[in-house]
Amino acid sequence: MSKAKVLVAMSGGVDSSVAAFLLTQNGYDCVGCTMKLCPDDAAHDGGCCTVDDAEDARSVARRVGIPFHVFNMTDDFKREVIDRFISRYLAGRTPNPCVDCNKTMKFGLLRRRGEELGYDVIATGHYARIEFCDGKWTLRKARDPSKDQSYVLYHLTQKELSKTLFPLGDLTKEEARKIAAENGFLNAGKPDSQDICFVPDGDYAGVIRRYTGVVEPEGDFILPDGTVIGRHKGISRYTVGQRRGLGIAYSEPLYVKRILVAENKVLLGRDEDLYESACDVAEVNWIADETPSGPIRCAVKIRYRQTEQPATVTPLEGGRAHVEFDRPQRAITPGQSAVFYDGDEVLGGGEIE
Repeated sequence: MSKAKVLVAMSGGVDSSVAAFLLTQNGYDCVGCTMKLCPDDAAHDGGCCTVDDAEDARSVARRVGIPFHVFNMTDDFKREVIDRFISRYLAGRTPNPCVDCNKTMKFGLLRRRGEELGYDVIATGHYARIEFCDGKWTLRKARDPSKDQSYVLYHLTQKELSKTLFPLGDLTKEEARKIAAENGFLNAGKPDSQDICFVPDGDYAGVIRRYTGVVEPEGDFILPDGTVIGRHKGISRYTVGQRRGLGIAYSEPLYVKRILVAENKVLLGRDEDLYESACDVAEVNWIADETPSGPIRCAVKIRYRQTEQPATVTPLEGGRAHVEFDRPQRAITPGQSAVFYDGDEVLGGGEIE
């Protein structure tokens, strides 16, 4: 790709700061920007998108010598990410707001804003790689497997990949911090954000109550045979595989197996009850822009920190796919992403139904 005008998404963290530095060092015409996403009353320590984060990004942009903007996108973020998050939890699913934020905000609205300003390429601090092979753009894992973020980027299309840069794809986190320190960035030692930016203290039910005014009704905890063994405090408080916080005294450990929204019940089971061999996936994006004509062998990751597992993926009508694992998988969770890999290449993915 010839040197281009690049809009660099700068969160205020060390990764995007180093991305901006590396691009300017390689001759790209860059402008830095921070998206103000999280409403002021929801931002918190440990998350991202705070006022302090924006100031950190501005400081680095000044040091690197590039223009810097802050784009207020809180209304868009509420509509595209927070509202979807709430609706998924109320539907008994466990959403991944980082996937939604990347898809709709960074590589959606922010990209379009950049194009309006004449910056047709977007760059971020994600640890992933983009390569052009055999006439197609491919998304690949980062060189550093401990930092690989390709799982949250499976939604990228051929057009989007052709206009995206991931400068950190070949670096380790330690190398990125070293570059930041050597160049005097004030955030060189800044810890990574750990929490969802609009969910203080992991209180999902509190977020739903604050934004909707809905106080969820209590309901029954049940066993697979229908026996009622307790009362739950609202279905948004639970996710498949959960053990802690159930408040159930029983002769053996119990876990959430399924959330029965229509009945307002939470089905519990033993650990061995959580294993399943298959799932269906909706809203599938095939990165090559070509849906396979039949079943394919690949590896599938069903949560961010999991190692992908061998499986057969069969495309279905309506942008869906059926995943059959070689071995049963624990706690396949509706609302999470299933991402398909061939070695280090991301083939695509979608949302577990």
